[in-house]
Amino acid sequence: MAHHAVIEIENMPDSPVAREDLGAGGASRGAGARSPLFWKVLLLSIAVIWGYSFTTMKDALDTIPVFELLYIRFLPASLVMLAVFHKRIVAHFNARNLIVGLGMGVLMWGAYGLQTIGLAQTTAGKSAFLTGTYCILVPFASYVLSGEKLTRYNLGAALLCLAGIGLVALDSVEFNVGDVITLGGAVFFAIQMAVAAKYGRKMDINVITFWMFAGNGVLCLISSLPFETQAPLSVWTPSFIGVMAFLSVGCTCVGLLIQNVGLAHVPASTGSLLLSMESPSGVLFSVLLMGEVLTSRLLAGFALIFLSIILSETHFGFLRNSPLDQR
Repeated sequence: MAHHAVIEIENMPDSPVAREDLGAGGASRGAGARSPLFWKVLLLSIAVIWGYSFTTMKDALDTIPVFELLYIRFLPASLVMLAVFHKRIVAHFNARNLIVGLGMGVLMWGAYGLQTIGLAQTTAGKSAFLTGTYCILVPFASYVLSGEKLTRYNLGAALLCLAGIGLVALDSVEFNVGDVITLGGAVFFAIQMAVAAKYGRKMDINVITFWMFAGNGVLCLISSLPFETQAPLSVWTPSFIGVMAFLSVGCTCVGLLIQNVGLAHVPASTGSLLLSMESPSGVLFSVLLMGEVLTSRLLAGFALIFLSIILSETHFGFLRNSPLDQR
């Protein structure tokens, strides 16, 4: 049934490519002209920014409720996208883009909702680790949705990365309800990344990202107003407004747009591995900025994560092609 739905979506007509997507002579231009390495570096950079945002999110949750935080993140982000990409959004206003974009919005609503609810009931470190499990799940989700090859290298890299994240982020192995909720959010993140990788290669990723932001923002607004006590105006100090602007524009609008575009240009398994670096980078910022002690456990975790990236990118081919092998 799911496979039939995917085929139906792919067979839906789309409007012509927006004029601003075309260069001289009608040739495509823009993001597609960049090399995969460019997008890998950007994905890694966004992961570092998201790692920095973990403590910011934790502090913000002490001030406003979960879904109010989320609709304040996503609705302004959708307005920024509308202002920047309104020509593309109008040119590609059709059922296909609405279904894919709003469907991704529903997935993000589930992912961020579960992650943020779970974060309120667990530690930032455990939330980072459990959210990072999507690097294991994305290759399977991409295989089911897109038929993307499932190799022993990307699975091995994901397992190495997860082990490293565990050493870096976990402060205990005890599980509570918040941990289970956070793990559920990781499943939604994995499916959303697989969907972005599949359709971002065939559709205007900027347009479906706009609909993802708008759909998620509206769902979070509906989830918040009837059930949460909205934060009083007194909490909206200049510093708190600055924090929310960082989360909405930097982490959401710019960060998730780069995530979706990047996933359209690199394999989903590689992209998810690079994005999972947000977990160890969060701990690294704690070491650099908050005085956390750099222990041997943290160093071992960072080493495993570094090895996972080398395995994913090289398959350790340089070892097989060493001078000893050529004798």
